[in-house]
Amino acid sequence: MNAALDHLVVAAATLDEGVAWCTATLGVAPGPGGEHPLFGTHNRLLRLQGAEAAYLEIIAINPATWPTRPAPLKRWFDLDDPALQARLSGHGPQLIHWVARVSDIDGARRAWLAQGIDPGPALAASRETPQGLLQWRITVPDDGGRGFDGVLPTLIQWGAQHPTDTMAPGGPHLTGLTLSHPQADRLRQALGAIGLGHIAVHEDAPALNAELSLGHRTVHCQSFA
Repeated sequence: MNAALDHLVVAAATLDEGVAWCTATLGVAPGPGGEHPLFGTHNRLLRLQGAEAAYLEIIAINPATWPTRPAPLKRWFDLDDPALQARLSGHGPQLIHWVARVSDIDGARRAWLAQGIDPGPALAASRETPQGLLQWRITVPDDGGRGFDGVLPTLIQWGAQHPTDTMAPGGPHLTGLTLSHPQADRLRQALGAIGLGHIAVHEDAPALNAELSLGHRTVHCQSFA
């Protein structure tokens, strides 16, 4: 199984707040993104150096639309969760999750299901871009939850085009990604099953820590409970 880091997910109460956080924290405004009709969200993107075809996604609920995904199904990445919404409103944007790119999403799902881990069905999703329709398949549980408190990645398989194909060069360097969770051994086994056994995992409270180098300084983007 072959997998790689695809993108880091930073959630915000509003997209404007997320853009302001990125500009202030990383010293650069994110590039264009788009809207996700299926989930009623929108985003902005920033390319990451140091990892092939990787980027940072700033995402928020789009107040101008409603998901085409019918109720009671939830938005992805726990964005409908009141506790997460309260944290974003009270503390500002935060790193909440990461997404792993796979070439065979059905095979990766089977590998996890065999371990008793259900990442949710692989849904077909898309959004319009100036270059045409961007299409992908992504695992999203019916309740929209993030596995292992957000530490287990969502799986994604892209179509013919990847977002970084049209992104401007530059952006911060991703120099490290570490994970922690009380079920560290089980998390390591899940990552190893899809080819991500090299990701550092520690036994501790659930957390993500992405280390970004901005040349003259280093920023740690960390999740918080």
